[in-house]
Amino acid sequence: MTATRWSVVIPAFNEARRLPSYLDDVVAFFEGRGEPYEVIVVDDGSTDDTSARVEARVREFASLRLLRLRANAGKGAAVRAGMLAAQGAYRLFTDADGATPIAEVKRLEPALLAGADVVIGSRVLVDPSVSVAALPHRVAAGRVFNWLVGRLGLRSVADSQCGFKVFTADAAQRLFAGLRTRGFGFDVELLLTAQAAGYRVVEVPVNWADQPGSKVGVLRHGPGMFWQIVTARLRAGRRP
Repeated sequence: MTATRWSVVIPAFNEARRLPSYLDDVVAFFEGRGEPYEVIVVDDGSTDDTSARVEARVREFASLRLLRLRANAGKGAAVRAGMLAAQGAYRLFTDADGATPIAEVKRLEPALLAGADVVIGSRVLVDPSVSVAALPHRVAAGRVFNWLVGRLGLRSVADSQCGFKVFTADAAQRLFAGLRTRGFGFDVELLLTAQAAGYRVVEVPVNWADQPGSKVGVLRHGPGMFWQIVTARLRAGRRP
């Protein structure tokens, strides 16, 4: 049996409207590469037709599978479940809204081949070949959030929250096995732990465009995310 080269994990909560077209893009992209791959959609307790939409495509593509969580557990918990179920040598998680086009894998891949353990997409690093379309209030909130994250010890990363990150199998297994943050702030715990473990983390500019229907609200989720990253920092400091 040929070893899986790429695993793509897509967490989804009530994404019946936005996910299908992006899922089609993901499948088409990897079908065109001619490499063994898998796509794992983790339905995080959706109450809409997300699972039904995915199941219709599962019947078409052997590389696609659906992992269902009984109740909404949070984005961090959903990504963790998918990454630990993955089999690929490289394991990417990406947001269901398709804010980052799947073809941006090509931007991350050279760093993996050069020996990086974790490669993360960035909406902050400047690159003339990259376009980032974001609402002004989200840009401002992102800057504040990343400043706070830097004060808590993650100083080598400009954009911790971009939902487009790839890990080697070894790094994914170790980092996600120990992940405890269940909500939107899970990326910070992952990166703090990777930093403490000595993994090589590389940040790469990617194309990104804000999508209607975002699940993250600055006022609604901001305080909770801040508490999550503080807790993650304390937890990382206690780990051997």
